[in-house]
Amino acid sequence: MKIDFAKSKQSTLGLEWEIALVDKDSGELAARADDVFENIFAAQPEVIKDEEHPHIKGEMLQNTVELVTGVAQTVSDGIEDLRRNLNLLRQASEPLGLDLLSAGTHPFSNPRTQAVTDKERYSKLVDRTQWWGSQMLIYGVHVHVGLDHVSKAMPVLDGLVNHFPHFQALSASSPYWNGEDTGYASQRALMFQQLPTAGLPFQFPDWNAYESYVQDMFTTGVIDAPNEIRWDIRPVANLGTIEMRICDGMSTLEEIGAVAALTQCLVEDFSNTLDDGGTIPTMPPWHIQENKWRAARYGLDAIIILDAAGKEQLVTEHTLELLNKLEPVAARLGCSDELSNVERIITRGASYQRQRRVAAAHNGDLRAVVRELVQEMAGN
Repeated sequence: MKIDFAKSKQSTLGLEWEIALVDKDSGELAARADDVFENIFAAQPEVIKDEEHPHIKGEMLQNTVELVTGVAQTVSDGIEDLRRNLNLLRQASEPLGLDLLSAGTHPFSNPRTQAVTDKERYSKLVDRTQWWGSQMLIYGVHVHVGLDHVSKAMPVLDGLVNHFPHFQALSASSPYWNGEDTGYASQRALMFQQLPTAGLPFQFPDWNAYESYVQDMFTTGVIDAPNEIRWDIRPVANLGTIEMRICDGMSTLEEIGAVAALTQCLVEDFSNTLDDGGTIPTMPPWHIQENKWRAARYGLDAIIILDAAGKEQLVTEHTLELLNKLEPVAARLGCSDELSNVERIITRGASYQRQRRVAAAHNGDLRAVVRELVQEMAGN
């Protein structure tokens, strides 16, 4: 199978942010996406094409809305794009008695009672995956970074996989599931990987090997379209990007900007290495798998495996070293301020830590956690 990789300017950005609709009074998830879109369409009829907004999209569940940016040259441009559409979403939601929330999971709403959007691809997914498909009450942030040549796609994927636990730990925001503390920093990470073709990516020596894999998936009926490959990191051929899908949902644009800057800087650094004739090291799959589990379980307290030799280090310590290394790259890309906010996440605590602190201060009342998450979103 021949898969054409679209032309893209190196290190351009696209951001995707999944946001939950919650009832102002109860804090429960609210299946009101259709009502929200009715208000959005009324506010901006001139931008609607084929019954869809270009930057505010529906998702699998009726309690979810996704913001999608255009192609951005810098992280700050992408964040401002999200901010504009967040304001529009807020204006459409408030008259309906809805608040907005973004975390890897909702702290207490029941996954089995959430209304699914009436589209064939969603009903087909739930029918095929049964119990697991009906549990997909999860929210994430995705970062696309442009690649200027298809030959970079697989090596850059390998490079991002090496940094999987850094992104997972920084963004972890799903300690609760259906009203229970799971003991994990990211329940979402382990839930999402239960779907076919989701989870950690396979790693291939070149694009031809990836094309062969996709052909096999079509031949055996595993997928009907390339976008059904739902890896945590994946190439997106029609956009000419590598897509980092590791991160849990995040409440603040500051945090989204931080992980976007880290992603952009890493991809740019990998691209420069390849342009200079260098190679990107890989780790054994069992190390990568263990790193994902450790970051999902322990978050910022995870001790991660750094290389094929099995060297280990606390993820926060290695992240700070990585930030120092990437400072010159960030300066060239114009995202130094955003990259520095990675350290602020470490200092302030990731969302899973903040949520647990709020719960402890309110005798375990998870409604207080929802109120705090809503307040964080309101501050954007």
